[in-house]
Amino acid sequence: MNHAINNKNNQTLQTVNPDQSITVASDYGYNKIHKGLFASLMSSIFAGMFIAIAFIFYITVTTGASAEASWGITKLAGGVVFSLGLILVVVCGSELFTSTVLSSVAWGQKRITTMEMLGCWLRVYLGNFIGAILMLLLVVGAKMYLQDGGQWGINAMHIAQHKLHHTWLQAFSLGILCNLLVCLGVWMTFTTKDILTKLVLVILPVAMFVSSGFEHSIANMFMVPLGIAFQHLFSPELLAQLGYSSDAFADLTVSHFIVNNLIPVTLGNIVGGAVIVGLGNWVISQASAERLKESDL
Repeated sequence: MNHAINNKNNQTLQTVNPDQSITVASDYGYNKIHKGLFASLMSSIFAGMFIAIAFIFYITVTTGASAEASWGITKLAGGVVFSLGLILVVVCGSELFTSTVLSSVAWGQKRITTMEMLGCWLRVYLGNFIGAILMLLLVVGAKMYLQDGGQWGINAMHIAQHKLHHTWLQAFSLGILCNLLVCLGVWMTFTTKDILTKLVLVILPVAMFVSSGFEHSIANMFMVPLGIAFQHLFSPELLAQLGYSSDAFADLTVSHFIVNNLIPVTLGNIVGGAVIVGLGNWVISQASAERLKESDL
């Protein structure tokens, strides 16, 4: 009986040699590309919903933080709870754009074509957007913005507004930093087959990118449109009651969001995940393979 238990534990804790993680990453991308269209789209919609759920959690936890509370600790708490989004994606095997860009490894190995890779990215991106908007409609329908006397909605608008106050270069750079961490977290999960270990591995990278204010395109697909929606739902009277003028959040517009946030952040996410983490690790593996060939000669 003890022998059976030990075998079970060994299977549960089975790990992958870090040198083999490039193969796991390649299979990860290859399987995403060749997933059925309907299954891929539905998985993408769920991933968009999961990230939106994480942001709802973040707004709730950070709403009403007192001036005496440590800024860093408040951000850390928000970052830790936001990791719920990637945890749900990992557990449910959903398709999230920011991790799907790791299919660049399979592309580097010529297992997939450029058009296959870009087509996959596009459908996952659109699916994530649909999921994010579905959650937005549910939040608006539930009138969650009125929680804590309207402070929940005010907090959401402040978060959204802050994202639109970056310069284009800032947003692009913050997008790179964000997906560098997200994809490093996902890459670490390639080294183990134990689901609990995978979940623990993604928490700190996500907590860091959120608490540091890095920019995630899919999270922003929910957060900024939510702020825009709230800006129209808040009456001038309620805003005045909470100490804000009627035009305090007037810069929350769709055009401002797309041009100054979504585009540069998305491009930054691609560079951070597909180029730096994905192709970066692929180049390292190629160099190691070449060295092994030379040593064999």
